[in-house]
Amino acid sequence: MEHDVSFREALKVWTRIGLLSFGGPAGQIALMHRMLVEERKWIGNDRFLHALNYCHLLPGPEAQQLATYIGWLLHGTKGGLAAGLLFVIPGMLTILALTVLYAGFHQVTAVQAFFYGLKPAVLAIVIMAVFRIAGKALKTPYLMGLAGLAFIAMFFYQAPFPLVIVVSGLLGYLGMSFCPQYLGAACPQWICGSSTVAETGSEDGIIDILLAKDAEGRFTPTLRRSLKVLVTWGLIWLGPVLLLLFILGPEHVFTQIALFFSKMATVTFGGAYAVLAYMAQEAVAGYGWLQPGEMLDGLALAETTPGPLIQVVQFVGFLAAYRDPGVLNPYVAGTLGALLTVWVTFAPCFLWIFLGAPYVEKLRNNRLMNGALSGITAAVVGVVLNLSLWFGINALFARIGAIHLFGATIPAPHWATADWFGLLLAGLSYLAMKYLKIGMITVLAVCSCIGFLWKLIL
Repeated sequence: MEHDVSFREALKVWTRIGLLSFGGPAGQIALMHRMLVEERKWIGNDRFLHALNYCHLLPGPEAQQLATYIGWLLHGTKGGLAAGLLFVIPGMLTILALTVLYAGFHQVTAVQAFFYGLKPAVLAIVIMAVFRIAGKALKTPYLMGLAGLAFIAMFFYQAPFPLVIVVSGLLGYLGMSFCPQYLGAACPQWICGSSTVAETGSEDGIIDILLAKDAEGRFTPTLRRSLKVLVTWGLIWLGPVLLLLFILGPEHVFTQIALFFSKMATVTFGGAYAVLAYMAQEAVAGYGWLQPGEMLDGLALAETTPGPLIQVVQFVGFLAAYRDPGVLNPYVAGTLGALLTVWVTFAPCFLWIFLGAPYVEKLRNNRLMNGALSGITAAVVGVVLNLSLWFGINALFARIGAIHLFGATIPAPHWATADWFGLLLAGLSYLAMKYLKIGMITVLAVCSCIGFLWKLIL
């Protein structure tokens, strides 16, 4: 096996991955595994999975960070930048173009009809994500309980998303790590489950061989290097934010976008679905940047384009600046808002990888870290369930009341305002993807056409 990968060859592969990265993180990770592990053998299976587990610990899109991490292992900083940027750019340009069209023409009847059909299909996709994540994450009754508590906290009590994640990580650490460590065999099975983990062998890839021969210490963590990375990427990320705050002030829409999405970049554990509810509620109720139904429109755009699903943030950033442009042309303001959103969302991803990558090997088989991750992943199930119900209620009912009971706020949709055709379309979309194994893009396209015809007939 050739123990070298040229940077030009890597660029071609990262470009292809960026153009083909449809289907959300599960599909994107599967694509990278097939292209990098199975076909090209750039990285061994065990190291690929270990790198993925590390990326799961980080805030931000794990698939994009995994590409960045593998690119860094191959060619250092320039390799990580190439892999991470090429994973994002195709989808970013596509969503930006579609968002410009949406902003200018979404009041047109035909455009409204087009998006009407997409919303139920997107709702079905989110519901499928709940079951998919739950099947992989909730391996013990203890983790099921954490998922339930996370859902109750967010759906009924509007608990802050960052608080839910922190508490869940702590409870995961205490339950899944502390208990087996100190109680051993006496630890209840409903907490820790089976402690037997199958070990699978893996043929070494090119990266594994490079690590084994790392005579120059390129992968060795040092304090000097860590401080250099922290300062450099900290300035790249937060420098523009501080500049906007100083020049435009805290109330300007660009400053609000920069501050909000910078904060969100530090709490987006568990992938895009987990943080969408937090972002949507803040963008709709907190800032008034867009309407609940428009959030589903943005998610539909992100679902049908390549790249990380979290790129839906640029849809929000565009509309926020487009509707409060100040002295700028609305489309110019919207484009700048979208680019600013992408900047503060993805710049931290490079910081997390370039700063933490040299220490990844020290995290192998770390029981404490794995316990915290298990708790966070369980909470993500409850958060995504909250997201699906929040989207569903707002998409399928024209009027929604509220019942206040024991400090909780319980949504009370008015059934007379229900969109029964939309509900039927969501159910059929779910059945088509779940049992008929019809692809997501196909379902979105068909539902869009059906919704378009239905609205034009009415």
